[in-house]
Amino acid sequence: MVQYPVASSSTLFDREFLFGELRLDAQGVLTRGNESIHLPPKELAALRLLLAHSGQIVTLQQLKQALWGDVHVTDESVPKCVSSLRELLSPTDCIQTVYKRGYRISVVVAGRPDDVPEPPPRLAIMPFSVDQNVPGYLGSAIAEETISLLTADRFAPAYVLARDSAFSLSGRGMTAHQVGEALQADLVLTGTLRMLPTHFRLRAEMIRVSDGTQIWVEDMLVAQARSADLESELANRLFIRLSATDWIAPRSASGTVSKDGPGRREAWDLFLRGHHEWQTMQRHRMQDGIVHLSRAIELDPSLYVAHIDVANASVAQECAGFVSPLQAAKQVRAAAEAVPPSVEGSEALLPALGWIRFHVDHDMPGALRAFSASAHLRHENSVTRARSMFALSRRRFIEAIELIKEAIRTDPYSPWLNARLAWAYHLSGEQERSVTQAEHALELFPEHESSNVYATMILAFNGKAERAISVAESLVRRSPHLDMGSALYAYALAQAGREKEARSMLERLQWLSRERFVLTSFTAAVCLALGELDCAVAELQAAADARCPWLFQMLADPRLGAIRTRTEVVRMEKVLERMEAEAERTNPNES
Repeated sequence: MVQYPVASSSTLFDREFLFGELRLDAQGVLTRGNESIHLPPKELAALRLLLAHSGQIVTLQQLKQALWGDVHVTDESVPKCVSSLRELLSPTDCIQTVYKRGYRISVVVAGRPDDVPEPPPRLAIMPFSVDQNVPGYLGSAIAEETISLLTADRFAPAYVLARDSAFSLSGRGMTAHQVGEALQADLVLTGTLRMLPTHFRLRAEMIRVSDGTQIWVEDMLVAQARSADLESELANRLFIRLSATDWIAPRSASGTVSKDGPGRREAWDLFLRGHHEWQTMQRHRMQDGIVHLSRAIELDPSLYVAHIDVANASVAQECAGFVSPLQAAKQVRAAAEAVPPSVEGSEALLPALGWIRFHVDHDMPGALRAFSASAHLRHENSVTRARSMFALSRRRFIEAIELIKEAIRTDPYSPWLNARLAWAYHLSGEQERSVTQAEHALELFPEHESSNVYATMILAFNGKAERAISVAESLVRRSPHLDMGSALYAYALAQAGREKEARSMLERLQWLSRERFVLTSFTAAVCLALGELDCAVAELQAAADARCPWLFQMLADPRLGAIRTRTEVVRMEKVLERMEAEAERTNPNES
């Protein structure tokens, strides 16, 4: 990593900065229009340093040295200071967290107003609606791949907003204009995909959010045998429409994909289907997605995006409890072996690989190397999932909370991000915040699995067992194959004093665990709520033996505090301590 020299104090105090809608003068007075914003000394010093190095990463060590010098402070001091600074600058969102590396200013910084170029328009891309005779996955798949093509190219003429928020709001029945307003977008792309006798017809419409006007329409006809060309054709037309300069062809985030030839076209179509299916939380659909991806790889082994998707899908499956951690690890390692590091976009594999190295291999140095090498990747579900699980499992709660908040700023209507933030507050001991955030997630996404999962645990633990039971009943009814849903339902029942029902559900899960893999980390809390401490310890031990992805978070879970001093549990905690110590010896700067 390039280390940039820190600007001297005299340089920082002599300069005026204009950034976004804010102005920081040479005397340290921050204003937004006619409003003056008071900055405490540490926050002012941090802001000056970040502005002086705009476009560059300022490391945690650089910030710590500039703000505190040689005075010893905790590792959490810098994240707390930056978090406080963000609150003071709000609603201006201009400080980007670069995972495991530091922070940087994400807006243009200038000395005079006429130096500031026009920012690119903020574009939201909706999943396309489809006719009855069109495969349902194609509308979403084409929109997703178009998003990928545009976000991968640094010359893209628009800033494309996160996929999850646009898709989530669309799924709630909001119109394109309403989605654009909710996401504060400038433009929204929507449209319809139809099937003609020999062709697909994609009618794409661009909506200007400020007044709801349809500013242009594109009609594309592509032969059904070449359906995989739709997204690249759409991306190309977007470049032409949105660019003020000559068109520059976009490239895929995972390298240029050749779709020529029947086998490769079929492989690409299977990849799109698989990519759509595995992102659900339904066991059979996720498995179907893996099958489609595997078949695509058989047809075209050089389709590296499919290998990467298999790795990310495997991590998602193990976290949901649908496959064992060892099975997921096998899939991730196979993908890592198949994708050469020289392939553009191969870094997208590293978060999944780093996560496997951590919780399956107990190889902390290897995990840190993988996460460090992929620190530049922007938020995507698979990337942020692995990063947040890693930080929470290591008890880096402030880091995890900042990471999730940063992703929410990019993707404000992502159901699982909003729910995961409640879980991070819960693990960090911030009970009031965890309950408030869990209720917020439920209000936004009342039927999403993530909202239901985290809210059930948090509400039941904080004296709202009846509310938790209602949420869990809805979850189990909609997702009967989600074992963790049954475990959480049992926990809520036990917290409400309905022990007989809770025991019945617990016994069913324990019986199922003899037949197939079942996450036992979540059943430990049920045992404890029923007063069975030995059972709780045994369930945690089974989770440790299986390399459960949730184990280290559960060891920090306030719900399991009553058994934290048990010899077996202390032994499990020592595993994490040894891993951290090994990382510190191997590379103290990364740990």
